[in-house]
Order: sequence, then C-alpha cells, then structure tokens
Amino acid sequence: MRQAKPETHDYQLYLALNDIEHTKTKARHPQTNGICERFHKTNLQEFYQVAFRRKLYLSLAELQTDLDAWIAYYNHERTHQGKMCCGRTPLQTLIAGKEAWNEKVPT
Repeated sequence: MRQAKPETHDYQLYLALNDIEHTKTKARHPQTNGICERFHKTNLQEFYQVAFRRKLYLSLAELQTDLDAWIAYYNHERTHQGKMCCGRTPLQTLIAGKEAWNEKVPT
C-alpha cells in the first residue's frame, strides 16, 4: 500500500503525529468490513426503502432531515443484537465501553 507523505494532507499529518496506522479494507467484503456493510444494509432496509415508499422528497435537505432523525433513532433508541451491543443501543454500548476503558486505564 502506498503511504502518503504526512505533510501533504492534514489527515495524514494528524495520523503521523499521533502514531496511528491508517488501514483500509476491501469494499463489499463483509469478511473484513462486516460492521459497516451491515449498517449500510440496515440503513437501506429500514430507512431508504421505507422513506421513499412513504414520501416524495422535493429536496436533498428534506431527505437529510429525515435521515438525521433516523440515525438519532438508530443510535439512541433502537436496540442492537450484534456481538458488541448485546441488546443495548449503540450509545449505551459506547458509554459502557468508555466506563470499562476508564477502569482499565486510569487518567
């Protein structure tokens, strides 16, 4: 994989300064990118397919407003059954993860 020079882009500079390795996965390969692939499928099935059956959008801003509301629902209200969430919402999982991290790595 070709590495960009840190001084050529702010993102690359940030990664270099924080000693973070940037890796990429193959597109449409659930074996290596399963969480993102599953989110895209859920987004399609639960938001886009439903939204376009119920409403005629006259602007991109109108669609974005509805998408933002669905993502808030997805993160704050909709429980997930995946490996990490185990019936919690993503926000609950994030908070629990931060608490576990703080117990292991005191600041």
